[in-house]
Amino acid sequence: MSRSDFFIEGREISNRVSPYIIAEVSANHNGSIVRAKETILAAQNAGVDAVKIQTYTPDTMTIDTDNPDFYITDGLWKGRSLYELYGNAYTPFEWHKELFSFSRQIGITLFSSPFDETAVDLLESLNTPAYKIASFEIVDLPLIRYIASKKKPMLMSTGMASIDEIGNAVESARSAGNDMIALFHCISSYPAPIAAANLNMIRLLRKEFNIQVGLSDHTIGTLASVLATSMGAYVIEKHFTINRSDGGVDSSFSIEPKEMLSLVQQTKESFSALGSGEFERSSEEASNRVFRRSLYFVADVKEGETITSKSVRRIRPGFGLDAKFYDIVIGAKCLKPAKRGDRVTRDHFVKD
Repeated sequence: MSRSDFFIEGREISNRVSPYIIAEVSANHNGSIVRAKETILAAQNAGVDAVKIQTYTPDTMTIDTDNPDFYITDGLWKGRSLYELYGNAYTPFEWHKELFSFSRQIGITLFSSPFDETAVDLLESLNTPAYKIASFEIVDLPLIRYIASKKKPMLMSTGMASIDEIGNAVESARSAGNDMIALFHCISSYPAPIAAANLNMIRLLRKEFNIQVGLSDHTIGTLASVLATSMGAYVIEKHFTINRSDGGVDSSFSIEPKEMLSLVQQTKESFSALGSGEFERSSEEASNRVFRRSLYFVADVKEGETITSKSVRRIRPGFGLDAKFYDIVIGAKCLKPAKRGDRVTRDHFVKD
């Protein structure tokens, strides 16, 4: 394994296996722990590798105030206060033990995005197998160092961040002794237009930081995730809901079970299509080599006669001498008799 490879509950994260698919539940529980469990189960049935939730309360995120600074002025949540939004969207701390227990019972990996140290402490008490750092928290270097100190895999979204800010986050994690890091290319727009996906950033981030890179996909549909796989994304995160029509804070840019099933299948197929990266011919091609052109006699030629373009042609099938020898054969003396339809061999023009 390379320095950048790691495992989450036994599942390898590397360029040797298909992408690790994460269903992000976020606020799509719609305030119901029953729905949260149903969503986790639906994600497992769709074939994902892991389910992710978010761990915060309104009071760990912000304060309740009428100050205009604390109101959202545009986008999907325009007009709402931060405190109101987080109060509507959060996954209560008291749900976490039950959700982790349920996930282990049905056999699906569950982890979370913590938004402060108290959230990390809660997740540690539940033996979370990994951590996700949200795009908005990538500049919270004390939080990143605290998470890194737990020595578990860290998946960091890079939405809005500059190269320097990403570098600071990676270095902060490493300074705490944690090399199990993957970066998510991410466009922090909800939803993100497909034209703004900028998937070439996946290659740039890998080259710049020499660690695993994935995609946290906020576009509508599955196209960006599948394309990202072909560009070397080894982790894919996608917001997930049972039913968009039920509403919810994140439902408009989340995918449903049938779409998630399609994403899982298509990313596996996209990965399998990449191959080894080495120059090699597929064994699937072997039987078709007989349909290449090769050299055949198309007229009878006696021993001692000159072979001409009227007596030898480059035609299918490919059992004769390679077509590349055509210029050598034409003009040579025929060393043994040949009939129309005979393969040209070296014995026809080369003496032992």
